[in-house]
Amino acid sequence: MPLRKLKPVTNGTRNATVPTFEGISRKRPEKRLTEILKQNGGRNNQGRITCRHRGGGHRRLYRIIDFKRNKLDVEGRVTAIEYDPNRNCNICLVAYNDGEKRYVLQAKGMQVGDVLVSATDRCEPNVGNSMRLRNIPQGMAVHNVEMNAGRGGQIARAAGSFVRLMAIDGNHAVLLMPSGELRRIHADCRATIGEVGNGEYALRNFGKAGRMRWLGRRPHVRGNAMNPVAHPLGGGEGHANGGRQHCSPTGVLAKGFKTRKVNHPTDKLIIRRRNQKRS
Repeated sequence: MPLRKLKPVTNGTRNATVPTFEGISRKRPEKRLTEILKQNGGRNNQGRITCRHRGGGHRRLYRIIDFKRNKLDVEGRVTAIEYDPNRNCNICLVAYNDGEKRYVLQAKGMQVGDVLVSATDRCEPNVGNSMRLRNIPQGMAVHNVEMNAGRGGQIARAAGSFVRLMAIDGNHAVLLMPSGELRRIHADCRATIGEVGNGEYALRNFGKAGRMRWLGRRPHVRGNAMNPVAHPLGGGEGHANGGRQHCSPTGVLAKGFKTRKVNHPTDKLIIRRRNQKRS
């Protein structure tokens, strides 16, 4: 989705960019494929804030996306491309030959009128088609990749992201992740051909803080700007942090502290870590 720069008539519009919505063919979503999205302000079921800097924002309807792509061997035609306020990529409304409609992520190059299919075995490796990893030609870019067969796509769902299928090793597929990590995933997991569209999303300039509040993002205040009662780095003269390492309000270190579980069950599937030097 291309971007256009606003005229600097106010301080908030100076250097701000907004999408042009050129590829959007429908303004209102399919009513049967939406549900109310309850906002929790980053709080869990006990009312405690577990994700900071969340709250407010415009009301949204959640679009039910078909991440499993389990409508097998039934052709569907893309009838509309829509904007989704809940994600940074666009979505496609697919009408199948049996009358059912579903939303899928828009891959780069998908247009209204394209025919998609989720194959049980093999199909043409066209953009938007879904197959098991063992049936996809090696070297292709895929997105919406499952980590467990039948669970639904969990990898490479953001705008402009994709995973490279490097090889098929027995019952596992070797994937090159966007982070540079090489890992194995069972070859029966499904993936969609192509990369996610709207890759220009990262080039947007929001222009003002208020535009972030519309998205439900509250201010992010530095720890050393707070009082000692509010943060371990608070207090002191100037920008002093007392020699303490950077940490969260609860004291969890921010740098050099590994957050991955020790002896994680999927460690054996990782061939090369994302921070490991490439040979």
